[in-house]
Amino acid sequence: MRKFKLQVQTTVDGYMSGPNGEMDWMTLPWSEDLASYIDALNKPIGTIVLGRKLAEGFIPHWASQPADETQEGIDRINNTPKVVISTTLTESPWENTVVASDLVETIRELKAQPGGDIIAYGGGTLVASLIAEGLLDELHLIVNPTAIGAGMPVFGATGANQQFDFVAATPFECGIVALQYAPKKS
Repeated sequence: MRKFKLQVQTTVDGYMSGPNGEMDWMTLPWSEDLASYIDALNKPIGTIVLGRKLAEGFIPHWASQPADETQEGIDRINNTPKVVISTTLTESPWENTVVASDLVETIRELKAQPGGDIIAYGGGTLVASLIAEGLLDELHLIVNPTAIGAGMPVFGATGANQQFDFVAATPFECGIVALQYAPKKS
């Protein structure tokens, strides 16, 4: 069965964006060791899962061939099939992307299919739902050395107490630390 991973940028105080969606708190540019870590995390990926709001910026950003990214990374993101979870879209305006409305059924079907791992890159509503429904196999929190005091929490509206097993902590030269957890299985 395919693994389903979450990769999300966060502040040390647990926010994935500022109160108005600001992302100016992220530590950039990344150091080479962090870029290598992210590359290794993403190489086995066969499907990307996004919420609609994130998809509206994420997909066009990568399609624009951003100059600050490697061509290999750009091609990997653009060529990997994507699933956008949305209750408002009925069809995809983007290439290589399908829209699904039932989160739990969609993820269970994806995990049962052959192929590379599945990754979600964030989006507050999607992340909270994935955690609340117990759909993730791995959480990769990319913790930036910044506190912003308010914003969209990584673990907002996840329901009951969520338990995780610690897997690894990896510090990087740029000051970011990657924390890896796995949901505790009952």
